[in-house]
Amino acid sequence: MQKLLLTCTAFCLAMSIQAQELDKKKVFSRLVERETQYGQIAQKIWNYAEVGYKEKQSSLLLQETLRQAGFTVEAGVADIPTAFVATFGQGKPVIGIMAEYDALPGLSQDSIPTKRSLGGNSGHACGHHLFGTASVAAAIAVRDWMKETGQKGTIKLYGCPAEEGGSGKVYMVRAGLFSQADVMLHWHPNDENTVSASSSLANKAGKFRFYGLSSHAAASPERGRSALDGVEAMDHMANMMREHVPSSTRIHYVITNGGKAPNIVPDFAEVYYYVRSPQREVVADVWSRLEKIAEGAALGTGTRYEAELIGGVYEVLPNQRLASVMGVNLKAVGGYTLNASELAFAKQLQQTVGMQAVDLATTNQVFMDRPDPSGGGSTDVGDVSWVVPTVGLGTATWVPGTSAHSWQAVAAGGMSIGRKGMMVAAKTLAATAMDLFKKPALIEEARAEWLTKRGGAEFQYKSLLGDRKPALNYRD
Repeated sequence: MQKLLLTCTAFCLAMSIQAQELDKKKVFSRLVERETQYGQIAQKIWNYAEVGYKEKQSSLLLQETLRQAGFTVEAGVADIPTAFVATFGQGKPVIGIMAEYDALPGLSQDSIPTKRSLGGNSGHACGHHLFGTASVAAAIAVRDWMKETGQKGTIKLYGCPAEEGGSGKVYMVRAGLFSQADVMLHWHPNDENTVSASSSLANKAGKFRFYGLSSHAAASPERGRSALDGVEAMDHMANMMREHVPSSTRIHYVITNGGKAPNIVPDFAEVYYYVRSPQREVVADVWSRLEKIAEGAALGTGTRYEAELIGGVYEVLPNQRLASVMGVNLKAVGGYTLNASELAFAKQLQQTVGMQAVDLATTNQVFMDRPDPSGGGSTDVGDVSWVVPTVGLGTATWVPGTSAHSWQAVAAGGMSIGRKGMMVAAKTLAATAMDLFKKPALIEEARAEWLTKRGGAEFQYKSLLGDRKPALNYRD
């Protein structure tokens, strides 16, 4: 009798797994049917190329796509006009998918394998036009599956603006928007297909504004006090500090305003700084030292300064259990093969300055336990990962060997290579969400790991941005 029961149990389990795989195949097939539609949406956002907190058209397009698919959309959340949350279903579990859609300043580029600007002020050099579209596509695919099968639970799509330095998700975390989610999923454009339970760099960013006194630079320089001198003195001292910070620390800056003419002593100058490290405690310490440097620079040049903290994000808290689930699905989905025209594009692009010679066949491969796409950078996904278990993947939306934040990334992201990688991500996100809906034990296992890694239930999230409001004009 016991043997019969075990046989029946094994048979039922096998049938359940088979049914789940058939459901996934149906979802994948539907996504393929809609690939042209989603490609057109991504291309529109690529053309809009709207920078952080300015993504009005991009956000509205994704919102409308979700409304037409049966989602309820709440727009303008967390005091951010371009942020939104779209919801379908009710009850537990609640699976969330993050979408990004902001572009980077500069880097306007045509979708060709040679450097040629389209004449715009910005470009999707991090592929967020693909990010947002694939996430929306996955959420809609899961919604359709839930409706057809009667699956209980809730799917949420979080429209997250200003990832590039604006820390949009931090304000959404502070507003409690992720508190109902049991698991959060995300992805990021990359030059290979990979899932890894790795972290990222914590980050603080802000602008230091110096105010001096203008005068004629030749006739009466003694009457002036140069705000640019304040900026340059600060930059010099910051560069000397590099020797005395942990080797994994990164400090970057750009002078956003250095005056108007050489013959006028500048009465205003501004410098924009980033500080990064694998540990947010180090970031906080180095940032404090940077503020003291600004104070010293102002004293030494007879100017005054003001500092505005614009961005601040945690390092990602990785989750091995969720990464293993997502990894299985990415392997099942697989990569893609470059066709003849894509191969010609890729070969020509790989000859340009800044590219690495990587085997082009890797678009059809899946790599596990490689560094996360944001491992060498920072992301506000980090803050989300400390308030809810989170996992992400990268897919080959760029020619192998491409660096993010480059014109080459913009070019590939605006043609079929980008769209193919985008659909790999959409399928993997959808399949992972389906697994979590069907197997609540996975969520419990992921939550147990998450609680342990973040230091137990007593952990209290505290934003690196304090209580400041969203920096809606940080790109001005």
